[in-house]
Amino acid sequence: MDKQWWEKIRQKIQKIQPPSSEKPKEESNSLAAGLITVQDIIAPSAIEVDFTYLRINNRYYRTFYVVNYPRYVSPTWLAPLINFDQELDIAMYIYPSEEKRILEDLKKTIAQMEAEISIDTQRGKVVDPVTQAKLEDALLLQEKLAKGIERFFQFGLYITISSESLEQLNRASKELQSSLGALMIVPKQAMLEMEEGFRTVLPLCHDELNVTRNMDTTALATTFPFVSSELSDEKGIMYGINEHNGSLVIFDRFSMENYNSVIFAKSGAGKSYLVKLEVLRQLMFDTEVIVIDPENEYRTMCQALGGQYITFGFSSPAKINPFDLEISLHSPNQEENELSRKVLSLYSLFRIIMGKMTPQEEAILDRALIQTYKNKGITMDPSTQQGKEMPLMEDLYKVLIGMEEEKAASLAARLEKFIKGAFAGLFNAQTNVNIKNKFVVFGIRDLEEALRPIAMHIILDFIWNKVRQQLKKRILVVDEAWYLMRYPDSARFLYGIAKRARKYYLGLTTITQDVDDFLGSKYGGAIVKNSSMQILLKQHPAAIDQVGDIFYLSQGERQFLLSADVGEGIFFAGQNHVAIKIIASPQEHKLITSNPAELIKRQQPKSPPQNPPPSGKLPERQ
Repeated sequence: MDKQWWEKIRQKIQKIQPPSSEKPKEESNSLAAGLITVQDIIAPSAIEVDFTYLRINNRYYRTFYVVNYPRYVSPTWLAPLINFDQELDIAMYIYPSEEKRILEDLKKTIAQMEAEISIDTQRGKVVDPVTQAKLEDALLLQEKLAKGIERFFQFGLYITISSESLEQLNRASKELQSSLGALMIVPKQAMLEMEEGFRTVLPLCHDELNVTRNMDTTALATTFPFVSSELSDEKGIMYGINEHNGSLVIFDRFSMENYNSVIFAKSGAGKSYLVKLEVLRQLMFDTEVIVIDPENEYRTMCQALGGQYITFGFSSPAKINPFDLEISLHSPNQEENELSRKVLSLYSLFRIIMGKMTPQEEAILDRALIQTYKNKGITMDPSTQQGKEMPLMEDLYKVLIGMEEEKAASLAARLEKFIKGAFAGLFNAQTNVNIKNKFVVFGIRDLEEALRPIAMHIILDFIWNKVRQQLKKRILVVDEAWYLMRYPDSARFLYGIAKRARKYYLGLTTITQDVDDFLGSKYGGAIVKNSSMQILLKQHPAAIDQVGDIFYLSQGERQFLLSADVGEGIFFAGQNHVAIKIIASPQEHKLITSNPAELIKRQQPKSPPQNPPPSGKLPERQ
């Protein structure tokens, strides 16, 4: 290597640390030979020690030590310091103390304070409340130390803050002092001891400042520093920004014990925006997504991504036969009798359609369903359940009429409007829908509100049959799930999917704005307990107590959900939860927004730019 280059390095090092006559002979020989040590290489080129800061190369450092602490502390009370939005180096020094010496010192201190209070009382003065409070603390600590419940320690807390310029350092220092002041912590600059303070915070375990405070075991335990509101996985999708510390909330729902999620929010709080954002990002990870969309909110995104949008209504050609049997050779539960399962599902569906039934009517319906399949040659024998034409709702209607019983006629009358009346043909046709896309949306906005629970139940059963045919990584989104929770049978059906979805690699997402209808059902609370991920956005004051009780929210968290902006809320993942702000890129926002003002503005034709009039001339009046 070039000898001139080594000579420049050697001269530069000598400027920082002039050669000493006491240096070992071997080191002198190495320098003379043009060789340097590792310590010489990593040493900074310049160090400036000022009264209030330390400059190393082109970076400025300032060290603080804590001189006063709050009287009462709670777990994670130092979290604002750990989450401070600036580069900090924090050092904590803990020195055990001899209990015998501490008890003797406490005894003297207690005697002095008692004497002071006694003298004030004899002179008729008001006892100093600060002295009274200190005496109570000292007596309590003395009792715990004597019983061995507590131990005594000396605790030192030091903080070094750094910035690229002196102005930034001063600004960051004020912010740090303000944050600590809010915690009733009084920090002081290591004035005239910046070099000692900097070395104290280095990982050398050498306290050169020695500014400590007495702490017992309980208080010391609360200073555990590594407590931060982090919720970030190595894999998964980004849901938003952690509002505690500005970090990213990245989570993989398929890494939990089950893959279900629930989302509660008032209207306009951004729940559909969040779900569409999750769907968009999950599709990039090869996850199949199926959505039940009551308001056609997912149409634009579905069409933009080349998905399959299936509309249900009187004028729609799409039909699903609720009597369909799905027989799969790949089903994990081949021992399950498909006809038996389907009869139970239809039993729940017709309870929604027909309303409350007496036990006699329920027995008649059960017989009629089995007879309807039998008329098509389908029995409980699995060999008869394949390759046959499936019955329709009209076939059940004919069976009920043919029973020639008063109660059967009553059931047929309730069913007649779906066969001959206003709803004819809506649910009385063979299935012509085929799921053949990674992103499928079922739109039911064109249906009357009274028909939506029926349609959602039929679509859910159809989807569940498809899910059971083949194991794939899937997400099923049920928007406005409160429609189903109003009916015990449909609520039970949705709960059954939530409980069994994990076996089929399915994550169920339920979304609702009507907390009363959802949580008012016993199955609603069960769905929440069977969902490893829960997201709460802005809540209505009338619902906050119910939501707070279900999710064990603190008073501060309840207030946060009441005052949250659109897209803000609390993200629960297992035992962890953080405050979150949902964010999307401009390209994502364009696909998923449902803001009417933005949609109208986007539909308006852009007017061509008008050429300005020549200089000195005004435009002619029309």
